[in-house]
Amino acid sequence: MEKYFQPEIECAPPEKIRAWQEEKLQKQVRHAWEHVPYYRQKMEEKGVRPEDITSLADISKLPFISKYDLRDSYPYGLLAVPLKDCVRIHSTSGTTGKRVVAFYTQADIDMWNDCTARAIAAAGGTDEDVCHIAYGYGLFTGGAGIDGGSHKLGCLTVPASSGNTERQIMFIMDLKATILCCTPSYAAYLAETMKEMGYSPEEIPLKIGIFGAEAWSEEMRQDIEKTLGIKAYDIYGLTELSGPGVAFGCSAQQGMHINEDHFYAEIIDPDTGEVLPEGSQGELVLTALDKEAFPILRYRTRDICVLTREKCSCGRTHVRMSKPMGRSDDMLIIRGVNVFPSQIETVLLNHGYAANYQIVVDRVNNTDTMEVKVEMTPQMFTDNVGEIDEHRKELAEGIKNILGIRVKVSLVAPKSIERSSGKAVRVIDKRKI
Repeated sequence: MEKYFQPEIECAPPEKIRAWQEEKLQKQVRHAWEHVPYYRQKMEEKGVRPEDITSLADISKLPFISKYDLRDSYPYGLLAVPLKDCVRIHSTSGTTGKRVVAFYTQADIDMWNDCTARAIAAAGGTDEDVCHIAYGYGLFTGGAGIDGGSHKLGCLTVPASSGNTERQIMFIMDLKATILCCTPSYAAYLAETMKEMGYSPEEIPLKIGIFGAEAWSEEMRQDIEKTLGIKAYDIYGLTELSGPGVAFGCSAQQGMHINEDHFYAEIIDPDTGEVLPEGSQGELVLTALDKEAFPILRYRTRDICVLTREKCSCGRTHVRMSKPMGRSDDMLIIRGVNVFPSQIETVLLNHGYAANYQIVVDRVNNTDTMEVKVEMTPQMFTDNVGEIDEHRKELAEGIKNILGIRVKVSLVAPKSIERSSGKAVRVIDKRKI
């Protein structure tokens, strides 16, 4: 039986959802105009005022904002409430230069907790579950975001944070954790380690995995599910919009439901900014409809996906987004060809490799070069050089078939690519462009 946290919202009629969105959008635009000079300036530059926004269709009149705007406004430039009304900040991880700092009022935190509680419930979680959270805590939104939803749902929450894999496994086994929340690459590493320790899927108490914060393929999902004996679900979010819980997977596993009572989604052409019709592949743009401290209007996520309003078997009526197919800014252009790391991952898993790989891009004599370093499985690892070369050629051909260009493939020893308890470093771009 399908589980919901707030069924009256999650399964609301579409026309009711649109009415909520229109009312909230008008209030939020007015809020940003009156309390954030940066927004007022950008809107004036585009010749738009709050009274021009009377329906959802008018949202296209508003200017986009990007991560560059947020960095330029560091630290308080987009703050829309007095600092005394803020109760927390979070910040993006792994960026260079000025970081993006997001502010939260208590109402913002409560809204965020509702969103992540919906995500856990959609995966089948209840107040009888033990929720093991191996996302990082601290400034990163992952740990704190899922933690709040787990508390709100009533799970026993294990705030393990990231790292110390042996301790993670000890708590999972001893506390009989039933839900695992972490990045997919760390879930794959935990699965690999537990298998090496001799644990079979039947012996592992986990039933549910909620994974996000980085791209992962359907093949990787199936591999994790098989090794851990779980059903794995997507969760999506950004620090700029609050954190994990903007969207989440359900029992249908046919995309992620966006919490439309709090976020409005558009798909645009990443080159022209033109809003595209439903069903088109393009860049996801999100507006936070009721964030108090840190209002975000038409934020360019750079994530490439598709939106659909087709009826979902889970009963939820909120729009679904596909798993991001890549990022418009992380997309690699190799000799004129667009390459997403997720394409490489699909080929690897289809050929029996684990998702332990690294893409190294360089430019030699004005020509782009690309090397894919792939870990062999223990079964493939041999001193027979000819056999290894046959595996390499077969994999190189598979990558060429999906990308349309030839790249160098190097097979390396098992466990020779550095593991991460957070986001895996998949791409090293050495080009000076």
